[in-house]
Amino acid sequence: MREQPEQQAPPAQRLRIRYAKRGRLRFTSHRDFSRAFERAIFRARVPMAYSSGFNPHPRISYAGAAPTGSASEAEYLEIGLAEVVDPATIHAALEESLPDGLDVLDVVVSPGGSLADLLEASRWQVDIAAAPDRAGPAVEAFLGTETVLVERMTKKGLREFDCRAAVVALVVTARGDGSRLQLVLRHAVPAVRPDDVLSGLAVVAGLEVDAAPYLTRLSQGPLDPHTGEIGDPLHVSP
Repeated sequence: MREQPEQQAPPAQRLRIRYAKRGRLRFTSHRDFSRAFERAIFRARVPMAYSSGFNPHPRISYAGAAPTGSASEAEYLEIGLAEVVDPATIHAALEESLPDGLDVLDVVVSPGGSLADLLEASRWQVDIAAAPDRAGPAVEAFLGTETVLVERMTKKGLREFDCRAAVVALVVTARGDGSRLQLVLRHAVPAVRPDDVLSGLAVVAGLEVDAAPYLTRLSQGPLDPHTGEIGDPLHVSP
């Protein structure tokens, strides 16, 4: 009979971490980031707690990762530690060990519960080449349409879904020769991404984005249903 693996002790402490993907590092995939982060915690000698089983792995939970190619100021994960450590110490150690462009912004003690459940919506900044006199009417038409069906290739093949229902707010401002879209997206199943909304603008109003848009997630967290504001998931009032 195969020998049973040693059971690991539960984490002595859980920390929640907010980090950013900036510059060229926005092209880092979730898998690439997870590898870089595991190397960083090893170099920083973070006292990680490990899972039980025949192949123990460090206790890291990722939540709400942005699509590859998107910059972000609001990516989140949670780690389990084998001993209690000052969050500021972990912050400094990870900041020194991660490459520039993958930047730790905040580290706090987890109050318990599910971090993923707090990530109800995201605020995005989308820079496009289309001028405001083209983008503005397209946005008005989009917001005035009840259902906007778009298609995207997924792991399960080509899928059609409504991208309008997830849009909480969409505003256009001028940016040089182009436009900047301020977009608030409710997290849903299937997930609606900023590029899906751009596809919706093309469907409804024929707005074609000539150059690759620059996507930046500014925040994600709990959504206030009355104001449409997004809270800070690391500092939620009990």
